Amino acid sequence: MSDDHGSIFDGLIGGDSSQWAFGTDFEDPLAGVDTTVPDGADHAELALYCLMLGDDALIMSQRLSEWCSRAPDLEEDIALANIALDLLGQARLLLARAAAADPGAVPALPEGSPVPAEDALAFFREAGEFRNVRLAEVPNGDFAHMVVRLLLFSVARLALLERLRASTDQVLAAVAAKGVKEITYHRDWAGRWFLTLAQGTEESRRRLVAALDALWPLQPEQVAAHPVETSLAEAGAGVDPGSVRDEVDAVLDQVLAVSGVDRPDRAPLAGVGGRTGRDGMHTEAFGRLLAEMQVVARAHPMGRW
Repeated sequence: MSDDHGSIFDGLIGGDSSQWAFGTDFEDPLAGVDTTVPDGADHAELALYCLMLGDDALIMSQRLSEWCSRAPDLEEDIALANIALDLLGQARLLLARAAAADPGAVPALPEGSPVPAEDALAFFREAGEFRNVRLAEVPNGDFAHMVVRLLLFSVARLALLERLRASTDQVLAAVAAKGVKEITYHRDWAGRWFLTLAQGTEESRRRLVAALDALWPLQPEQVAAHPVETSLAEAGAGVDPGSVRDEVDAVLDQVLAVSGVDRPDRAPLAGVGGRTGRDGMHTEAFGRLLAEMQVVARAHPMGRW
């Protein structure tokens, strides 16, 4: 190779770090942002609320990342990887916000550990300390299963983030403003594939309907209000998910109607003793997901990556 032509790896060393999702030095993601807890909002409740939204994104991102190299074609493989990265970015900001609002929520690590607070929350909490909805954590099925799950998830999250842009909390408002653009793409991508599978072959339609029937009982949990969500909504910092239920139903009904698919007649998945994912009660599969996601960090709590 001529010296006139630099190595293709030159750009990976030094220079502009904007090509990376979070830069190369992994500075505080909230640096320069006003993290003051707004008047009327309880510190611990705000942290828990951020964990709910952050855990939803983190666990959904983990499940979507499992599709890397397994999608039907390269274009969709890249699309799914980008969607997973969008959600991971949201998760990082929300977990960092939770730590800033209530440092006591961050798991204790060995003295001198360089692990930042948002990573500690992601990799060193136990299953019962996660607050994500169960829709995000159930094991992956086939491609139709992934499409249905992403559609149900993104329709509800988009409706919530659109309202969260008016949050009195500066961080939540900023995360929501950026997230609306990302989740709109996620919803539209899933909606397009939902229609394609519904109106494709008999087999694609059968798989889609089966996935919808299996995942539908998990949908209502996304629009059921937890007391913390209600409290933060009343304080102006959060959004009551129950307030978006009608909008979510209307969007899903529109997709079903255009696709010629009947709305499933399935009861919501019950909690355990009234407890759901928002209360730290998860499915059996969640423990295996965390074991895979957390194994490296837990093995090297003093690691610097």
